[in-house]
Amino acid sequence: QVQLVESGGGSVQAGGSLRLSCAASGDTYSIYCMHWFRQAPGKERERVASISTRGGSTYYVDSVKGRFTISQDNAKNTLYLQMNSLKPEDTAVYYCAAGGGFCLEKWVRYWGQGTQVTVSS
Repeated sequence: QVQLVESGGGSVQAGGSLRLSCAASGDTYSIYCMHWFRQAPGKERERVASISTRGGSTYYVDSVKGRFTISQDNAKNTLYLQMNSLKPEDTAVYYCAAGGGFCLEKWVRYWGQGTQVTVSS
């Protein structure tokens, strides 16, 4: 059992920055990959970024490459998403997620409650 709690969301103007955090607790030894997803109203849930808790390899969806950085502090069981040069289309509820095995969506097992990110023009 793993619990995930996101924080750091808020409202910013286009071009601004936010850093999201996700604190993991419970059986964190079972986590092999952590992810950030986002979902805007009326849109499909989208995987934004992933990071392996073992080798540290990362994945980014094309739309955020060069702007977002996923990182982790394994000693604190904390995941981060640094978001720079934010655009209105980044507006969504952002969810932390964790899973075992591989850094693929089908391996996600745990979800946080989400944190709202709003980017205004």
